[in-house]
Amino acid sequence: MDEEMLALQKNNTWEVMQLPVGKKTKDTKQDYQETFSPVAKMKTFDVKNAFLHGNLEEEVYMDFPHGYSNGGNTGVCRLRKSLYGLKQSPRAWFGRFTQVMRKNRYCQSHSDHTLFVKRRQNKVTALIIYVDDMIITGNDVDEMSKLQGNLAVEFEMKDLGDLKYFLGVEVARSSKGIFLSQRKYVLDLLKETGMLGCKPVETPIVEKHHLCLDPEQELVDKGRYQRLVGRLIYLAHTRPDIAYAVSVVSQFMHSPSVDNMAAVMRILAYLKSAPGK
Repeated sequence: MDEEMLALQKNNTWEVMQLPVGKKTKDTKQDYQETFSPVAKMKTFDVKNAFLHGNLEEEVYMDFPHGYSNGGNTGVCRLRKSLYGLKQSPRAWFGRFTQVMRKNRYCQSHSDHTLFVKRRQNKVTALIIYVDDMIITGNDVDEMSKLQGNLAVEFEMKDLGDLKYFLGVEVARSSKGIFLSQRKYVLDLLKETGMLGCKPVETPIVEKHHLCLDPEQELVDKGRYQRLVGRLIYLAHTRPDIAYAVSVVSQFMHSPSVDNMAAVMRILAYLKSAPGK
C-alpha cells in the first residue's frame, strides 16, 4: 500500500485542500487484478499505473483511503490526475497517450484508433495498445529504440521482451514466419465450461444442421450463450476452421434455444480434438 501511495504522490495525482462549499467527494475504490515481415522486431511493453497518467478536466474531490494515515492532516484530495475507479480514467489516460504519440509524429489509424504508425523513408514503425499493454513492431530498429526511450520519459514503462503472448494469442517465430495460436485460450474455455473431459468430435457442426429460430423450443440462458459465442468469435481469428459454425450459432444471440446451445457445445467438443491447431 505504501508503494502505491508513493506512486500516486510522485505522479502529483492530487493536492490536499479543504472541501469547497457545495462540493461532494467521490468514493473511489481501487481494484487490482493479477489481462509485418518475419524479420521485423516485435516487442511488448506495459505502462505502470497507466490510469494515473491521465489529466482530469473535471473537478473531482475524494477522501483519503480508509485506514490510511495522512500524518494527521485534515481535508480532502482534489484530483489532478485520473485514478482507478473513476469513470473518466480510461478516456483521460488514452487521451494523454495519444497526445504523446502525436508529439512523436505518429499517425493514428482511422480504422483502429489504438494503432499508431510512423513511416520514415522506406521503413515503418507501428505501435498498438490495449489499455496499458502495447506492442511495438516494424523494420526501423533505430526508430523503435527512440520511441521506447521517449515513452519512458513520459511514463514508467516495463519491458516485457519479445512478443510471445498478447490478449490470449500465443506467438511463435521461425525462419518460415510468425505463427499465431490460442491453445491456452481454448484450454481455459474448455475448463470453464466443463468440457475439458468431453469426448472430441471430428467436425465443428453437423451436416444439414437445420438450426433455426423455433418459438416452440425451450430457451437457454441468453447471457451465458452470448458470452460463449463471443469468445468463439474471438477464437476464430486464429481458427478459420470454426468460422462457418460460429457464424451459424451467432444468428441466435437474442433468443437461443436448447438446440442452439448444443451446437455451441459441439464446437467446444471439436476444439477438444486439437486445441493448439
